[in-house]
Amino acid sequence: MSNTFKASDILKGFHPEGYRIDKTTTPLNYYTKWEITSDGQWTNPQPVCFDSMPQEGWSKKDSFNDN
Repeated sequence: MSNTFKASDILKGFHPEGYRIDKTTTPLNYYTKWEITSDGQWTNPQPVCFDSMPQEGWSKKDSFNDN
C-alpha cells in the first residue's frame, strides 16, 4: 500500500477495515470502529481501544464529513 501510515502516526485518519482515529474530538470518540454499508456509508460508530485497532495501513485525513 502506498502512502499509508502506522496508527501511532495518525492525528485524524481511517483504516479500510472501518476504523477511525480522531484525536481532535472528545476522548470517547478518539478511536472508533464503524460499520460500512454496501453503498460505502460509514455508520454505527462504537468506541474501541487503541490496541484493538490495526497498527498498519492507515490513511491520514484533514476532516471527516458528518454521517
